[in-house]
Amino acid sequence: MRLDKDYTLATLNDFSKYVVKQSRTNLTKGGKNSSKKLYDSIGYELNVSKNSIGLYFQMEDYGKFQDQGVSGKIRKFNTPFSYKDKMPPAKAFDKWIIKKGIAPRLKGKFLSRESLKFAIARSIFLNGIKPSNFFTKPIEDGFKRLPEDVVQAYGLDVEKFLKQTFK
Repeated sequence: MRLDKDYTLATLNDFSKYVVKQSRTNLTKGGKNSSKKLYDSIGYELNVSKNSIGLYFQMEDYGKFQDQGVSGKIRKFNTPFSYKDKMPPAKAFDKWIIKKGIAPRLKGKFLSRESLKFAIARSIFLNGIKPSNFFTKPIEDGFKRLPEDVVQAYGLDVEKFLKQTFK
C-alpha cells in the first residue's frame, strides 16, 4: 500500500498538533502549569527525507516525570521512575513556592522558606509524584483518531512509539 506523501504529512501534522494542544490543556486543567515552562516547551518536529518520515515530540526533561509519575520510598506507582536514595533538590521548589503563594504557619509562626522547601522535597521523596498522563493520554487518543490506512502503512504501534518518545 503506497500512500500519498502530502496526505501522510498532513495527517501526521494534524496528529501532532492535536497531541500538543491536548497535552497543554491537560497540564492546565491538572493544575501543573504554574510556571508555564513545561507548557511552553511542548512541541513537535516532523522530519521528511526521501525514504522516511520522523516525528519527534519535545518538552522539558522533567515532563516525563510529571506525565508518568515517580514512585516514592513509601508510595508506589506503575512507572519506570522511582526515588531510591536521593531526594529531589530542595532548591527546585523555591520559585514554585513563591508562585503558589505558600506560606504555612506552625504554632502561629511562619515557616522559613528553607524549611518549607525541604519539607516538600522530603514529601515527594517519600510519596512520589502521581502520574498525570497529561501527554500519554493525548498520544493514545490521537492514535485512535489516525486513519487506518496510515496506521497500517507505517505499522504504527502506540506502545513502541511511547517508549521511543520517552527515551
